[in-house]
Amino acid sequence: MLNDRQLRQLLDSLTSAVLVLDDSLLLCYLNSAAEDLLAASSARVSGQPLADVVHESTAAQKAMRSALASGEKYTVRRATWRLHNLETATVDYSVSPVPELGLLLLEVQSMDRLLRIAREDALISAQETTRNLVRGMAHEVKNPLGGIRGAAQLLQRELPDEELAEYTQIIIDEADRLRNLVDRLLGPRQPAQLKPTNVHEILERVAQLIDAECDGELHIRRDYDPSIPDIPGDAEQLIQALLNIARNAMQAIDESIGLASGEIVLRTRIQRQFTIGRRHCALVCRIEIEDNGPGIPEDIRERIFYPMISGRAEGSGLGLSISQNIINQHQGLIKCDSRPGQSVFQIYLPLSGDL
Repeated sequence: MLNDRQLRQLLDSLTSAVLVLDDSLLLCYLNSAAEDLLAASSARVSGQPLADVVHESTAAQKAMRSALASGEKYTVRRATWRLHNLETATVDYSVSPVPELGLLLLEVQSMDRLLRIAREDALISAQETTRNLVRGMAHEVKNPLGGIRGAAQLLQRELPDEELAEYTQIIIDEADRLRNLVDRLLGPRQPAQLKPTNVHEILERVAQLIDAECDGELHIRRDYDPSIPDIPGDAEQLIQALLNIARNAMQAIDESIGLASGEIVLRTRIQRQFTIGRRHCALVCRIEIEDNGPGIPEDIRERIFYPMISGRAEGSGLGLSISQNIINQHQGLIKCDSRPGQSVFQIYLPLSGDL
């Protein structure tokens, strides 16, 4: 027979969270997975009402009491739990009454990670489809543009009146402008050349460029983790990707609250056990670019990485698309969380062992 200590060791070895409640829905026990999920130790919350630690709804509480009375098991899918620290968790859980002991056993599976992976898979797939469409369209546009430009040049040479050359020059200039736009849509012409790269040197270069563009009016704050090792990256391309994000933040601040009242935070951290798409990475470098600007309009937040989507009247809508393309070439991921007064772009880049 197993003793209590051995039983606890077995429960603590489970990846599923296990909560044990008494007939008054007071917490009796949490295994290690449950402590991680609820951000609370078993010793601290033991004897407390479940509703003080995690709350779903009054109906959920009634259902648990009914299960105790009837002895029937049930399962709830995609429940949203509000934790004691005001964070939320999406979970599947099964409720199993143990009438002979007057206890209720909850087996809980966190769905947040799976939902995040599904969302990121859908985002990466949609972005890849968009890039392929844009790439195909861009090549189709460049071919006739070359013909238009060449014909305009030939016509310019044959015109008897030099004043008429002004019109052919407009055609040539506009063809060049469209060609440059198409080149920007296609993104970097060369694949990323990955070499050991110091991420803080890249961020310092970005900070210098932004500082020069705004004549030092904007406050740029650094929050670096100096323990981060070199990452495999193409320094020039990464500078371009991060500069596009930081420049967007600077311009949004300038148009809303003014540079003197603005702040951009450049932050780096190591993140463990992270999934990019469906690839598991033991360690990734997380770069954050945070600003206190107006935030991204809600109606375009889900589409900001697509070409020609911009929250600014004068924005081209290409900067973030190019940044996303560069980060994808580095096997990384770029995300954004935004609300009025704060936008945070998070860039995840795998360390060398995960490429």
